Amino acid sequence: MFDFRLKVFYTAAKHLSFSKAAEELFISQPAISKHVQALEQHFKTKLFVRQGNKVGLTPEGKILFKYASEVTECYKKMQYDMDQLANKNRGQIRIGASTTLTQYILPGILKAFRDEYPDIRLEILNENTEQIETFLLQKEIDLGIIEGRSKKRELKYTAFLRDELVLVTKKGHPIAKKGEITIEQLTKMPLVIREFGSGTLQVIKHYLKEINLRISDLNIEMILGSTEGIKNYLKNSNSFAFLSIHSIMDELKTGIFSVVDYPGSSMNRDFYFITPHGDEEQTATLFQNFITEHVKNN
Repeated sequence: MFDFRLKVFYTAAKHLSFSKAAEELFISQPAISKHVQALEQHFKTKLFVRQGNKVGLTPEGKILFKYASEVTECYKKMQYDMDQLANKNRGQIRIGASTTLTQYILPGILKAFRDEYPDIRLEILNENTEQIETFLLQKEIDLGIIEGRSKKRELKYTAFLRDELVLVTKKGHPIAKKGEITIEQLTKMPLVIREFGSGTLQVIKHYLKEINLRISDLNIEMILGSTEGIKNYLKNSNSFAFLSIHSIMDELKTGIFSVVDYPGSSMNRDFYFITPHGDEEQTATLFQNFITEHVKNN
């Protein structure tokens, strides 16, 4: 029902790429160009401008993209409301989730949701917290699920699950046998940390501030872009890392890792749903409520 040419324009403008639009819509790149040209002829103006190997929006294209975004959102709400009247749940939810959640919290929930709502298609994008916030502000996703303490005024944050960061090393390490460290030891031990922009690193920085330290005061041995990468590194080194307790449950049960007590207060944090202020995408709200109930009952 949604005018396909406008959908083609919206998708190409969203990605600023005809090839990515073709992939998403499952049509050829020449077909994308043909539909865009038809719109340009209709409005009697250029909508895209070539920038080397890339494309950008003309001022007229930016105006049309604004309206196309509003039409897209309106169409999704209409489809949801009509499906509700017909006692159906259909549609698509674009979700951005940070690494810890994607790998250790969501898999079981996604399977349960799929079983209950088979006609709702889920698209999961795995990025760090900062990137997910950006995607949500750019309307590239409908719902963000993140870790960390970042707060942007343009977004609404709703906590749904408590987490704790623990200091981890492989079992048998001399310090692990003692079970605790001092602040001085914390500044000297080799640490592996997540990349800038990750929710985990935000929490660590907040903790260090409480004990009058900075990241630069630590002995950073390695920066890795995923929790799994850090875990594999720890298994083959004498290094340490602050990791979510949810991410190391299997390794604690099998005796691969040990948890070491660190000075100061515990690094507790919440996992958050993030949405734009105002009207929320209904299928995203349905998914959000499903997760909340699942966490409560398990």
